[in-house]
Amino acid sequence: MREDIEKLLAQLHFKGMAQSLERLLAQADTEALPATEVLYRLLLEEWRYRQERSLAYRLAQAKLPWQWSLETFPFARQPGVNAAQIKGLAGLDFIARAENLVFIGPPGTGKSGLAIGLLRQALVNGYRARFYKAQDLFDELYASLADRSTSRLLNRLARYDVLQIDELGYLTLKPE
Repeated sequence: MREDIEKLLAQLHFKGMAQSLERLLAQADTEALPATEVLYRLLLEEWRYRQERSLAYRLAQAKLPWQWSLETFPFARQPGVNAAQIKGLAGLDFIARAENLVFIGPPGTGKSGLAIGLLRQALVNGYRARFYKAQDLFDELYASLADRSTSRLLNRLARYDVLQIDELGYLTLKPE
């Protein structure tokens, strides 16, 4: 019977359940768990697996250049950064309000690190997000003009909840 269950789980692509099946069935035998409890735990494992996969996918699609987070940001070494204000932004209310954030300051003050930390926080909280260096984004836009795919590119960009554009101050714009 277990082999049949494993085959069905594989056919249904329930990988989280399949990974936990043996452990949970053994636990059910030793603890005399009711069938509803076993089913609940299997479903919970599947949900966890899918959440983890979804986060991994969002992180990969975001193309973060560094694996920074707000927890690893060195606030003590950047006295000009208001840690309380940044931690307030970590609540991500600005996303729901569709507000822009702009970090302005001299090089080396942590603007990119903070922005990446907030972007990562958004990804962890289920938002779709993408990191771009400004020059790379404009190169894509210019290329889309040449192959007439601008509307597709803009539609793709519009599907993101958060779009981080870094190094905008270093950009040389063309008339287009």
